[in-house]
Amino acid sequence: MALYNFKKVAVVPTAKDFIDITLSKVQRKTPTVIHKQYAISRIRAFYTRKVKFAQQTFHDRLSQIIQEFPKLDDVHPFYADLMNVLYDKDHYKLALGQINTARHLIDSVAKEYVRLLKYGDSLYRCKQLKKAALGRMATIMKRQATNLTYLEQVRQHLARLPSIDPYTRTIIICGFPNVGKSSFINKITRADVEVQPYAFTTKSLYVGHTDYKYMTWQVIDTPGILDHPLEERNVIEMQAVTALAHLRAAVLYFFDISEQCGHSLDEQMRLFQSIKPLFQNKPLIIVVNKVDVLRLENLPIEKRNILKELENDENIPVVEMSTVTDFGVMDVKIQACEKLLAFRVDAKMKTKKVENFLNRLHIAQPTPRDNKARPPCIPESVLQRRKLGAVKAERKKKLEREIEEEMGDDYVLDLNKNFDIEGDQKYDKAPEFWEGHNIADYIDPEIFEKLNALEKEEETRIAAGAYDYKVPELTETMKEVQLLAKQIREKKIIMKDESRVNKQSTKPVIPRTATARSRDRSVTSLRNQMKELGVDMEDTENAHFVRTRKRSRSLSLTADHKKHCQRSISRARSCFRQTRNDLGVKDPIMKSKLKNIAHKAIKKKVAKKGLKGEADRFIGNKMPKHLFSGKRGTGKTDRR
Repeated sequence: MALYNFKKVAVVPTAKDFIDITLSKVQRKTPTVIHKQYAISRIRAFYTRKVKFAQQTFHDRLSQIIQEFPKLDDVHPFYADLMNVLYDKDHYKLALGQINTARHLIDSVAKEYVRLLKYGDSLYRCKQLKKAALGRMATIMKRQATNLTYLEQVRQHLARLPSIDPYTRTIIICGFPNVGKSSFINKITRADVEVQPYAFTTKSLYVGHTDYKYMTWQVIDTPGILDHPLEERNVIEMQAVTALAHLRAAVLYFFDISEQCGHSLDEQMRLFQSIKPLFQNKPLIIVVNKVDVLRLENLPIEKRNILKELENDENIPVVEMSTVTDFGVMDVKIQACEKLLAFRVDAKMKTKKVENFLNRLHIAQPTPRDNKARPPCIPESVLQRRKLGAVKAERKKKLEREIEEEMGDDYVLDLNKNFDIEGDQKYDKAPEFWEGHNIADYIDPEIFEKLNALEKEEETRIAAGAYDYKVPELTETMKEVQLLAKQIREKKIIMKDESRVNKQSTKPVIPRTATARSRDRSVTSLRNQMKELGVDMEDTENAHFVRTRKRSRSLSLTADHKKHCQRSISRARSCFRQTRNDLGVKDPIMKSKLKNIAHKAIKKKVAKKGLKGEADRFIGNKMPKHLFSGKRGTGKTDRR
């Protein structure tokens, strides 16, 4: 019997996706070019290959679906019954059977059309036969749309099922809804089952794992079961019944003696009696839960007698527990694990394998003959070695942990007692080292007396006013110097800030000739700046400042000079052409409009698309290398 990993089942595509994937694969993985000039045998082989490839692709994918889904006859009876409860066994088998039939139909369609293609006498006929073959295969797959959809839903649900190992050590928890089953599994395992104060919070099987005696135990939380006939139970309840029927496990049946679950103790007992046949050949423990609300000894006598009958007549242990206060939780777990271990050992002892194993074992027990003591004969060398070992063990130092356990609260950790130093020096303060020297060797023993003498001397000096400092008054000259220095510092800070702003600006750098005018440099401004800085500028009125000649022509020109200039200007104009923007259009309004249109057209090409503009320099390659390298032979007319 195989144990399936349902999460590994591949996704089942819909009928439309199935057809699209297959036909796309046929197009990509087979030759695509055929001409009517080809020999007819080549044309037939071309289309036959396509039909066979499509058939093989359909066949492989359908076979994968059929093989990956679990077969109900091969899996454990627990899984087979669970799948029958969840998905309906007949519907499941029918869907897989129809997929298998579709696979055989596609194989027969391909076989038939491959035989017909052998008699195709033209490209057109062969192509039509191929088209018909693929069309019939696609039609067969379209008819399987509902089955494929159903199988995909089953696959998704199977992947969400808990991984339950039917053969491992298992504890099953069952009982009425809302009696505390999920709270118990959350306490003893790492599972996180939803707990709510209403019935049927748990709608499916939940699995948790716990450890006991270095072994892993599987704990299954089943949905609550109500007391009515088997045929009236719903899917949620039937999952619990399936687990109880098919898994070899210890069963914990929960009673809620506080009756907060909404069902009386009599109803809970009736349910126990109705599902009691499922507990045959399984270790069983009755768990009385919610004793934090009501203890067992506080129950009325008639209700207490109901549980006593089980304990006395059927030898079923009854254990009290409360998941709120954790009272008895570990006792229930330990009892269940111990009972299941004993049950599994007994079951294995009854098998034939154990008999074959026991037949090979023989335990010899000698009987006394003449009442004489016969001690074991141990060689002298072994006795010597044992004595040496005992002496070594006595001399061996005890661990601090062992001493602490012996002394108890009187133990005090002493890290210095094992130092390899004579006398009481081991408890001296550890010396401090600096640059390889012990600082203690350089300490003056009279250092504190000298320090006190220095402090007294310092106090005397302070009292005499040796450290009193009086700020001297500044003269007029020093005040002027201070004021001038302050002005210079402020000016320097302003100039630094201005230069920093100019450096960080994103404006283009303007030549010095263009910025000379904006700087407003003149003798007067220079003289004013120097005066502000405190420099005496009175004797500089007649200083030799050189003044550059203005480039603009003076308005007072002589008539001869004007004529000479006009002649030279007319001569110069004849040397130069008119600018391209001024050619052709005389109207200035139209000229500016055309200039804007041209600018926009160039900007669209250059800025957005990064194309060449009319100002870009370009020299085309007149002779591309690949066109003019080497000679072409006869019949070689392809360039590249």
